[in-house]
Amino acid sequence: MMNAAAASSLQPMRVRLRPTMQSDLDYVLSLERDPENLPYITPWEKIQHEAAIRFPDFRHFIIEAGPELERGGFLILIGCRNQHQSIELKRMVVQNKHQGVGRAALRVVKKIAFDDLGAHRFWLDIKKRNTRAQALYVSEGFVFEGKLREAVKVEDGYDSLVVMSMLQDEYARRRKTAMELAG
Repeated sequence: MMNAAAASSLQPMRVRLRPTMQSDLDYVLSLERDPENLPYITPWEKIQHEAAIRFPDFRHFIIEAGPELERGGFLILIGCRNQHQSIELKRMVVQNKHQGVGRAALRVVKKIAFDDLGAHRFWLDIKKRNTRAQALYVSEGFVFEGKLREAVKVEDGYDSLVVMSMLQDEYARRRKTAMELAG
């Protein structure tokens, strides 16, 4: 017989994405400025987030997670109207780490990118020092494409960016083996 903790670990984290509202931007900015997140992202100014909410080529989402669907982070897509059907996961920041929110949100946003927005290619770049996130993306089917050497200035010098992607046919194969959300 399985105990309650073991049973709950088998349940996927409940997550949904909703469009970010102007009233969410203080929350978004607070996550970006959190010392735990700063080493791994390049924060935006409020005006950049405001533009991302309004510009049709972007999708700016609040991640709602848990039984009560409380705000648990945010993510941004760029290239949603890209003629080459190449959509970028520009940023994903999760408030409470190590609880499955990032993985669950990534699965939802992959479904949006491929099913709703018609992506052929879904890609991202990530600071090389963010090995935890790289491991997540690899485990979720993203493929290493290359490295942009010392592409971003950081507090102690420069960091490289790792480029990763998933193609539509790779996503479809993963879905057939139940590794992705159902269509």
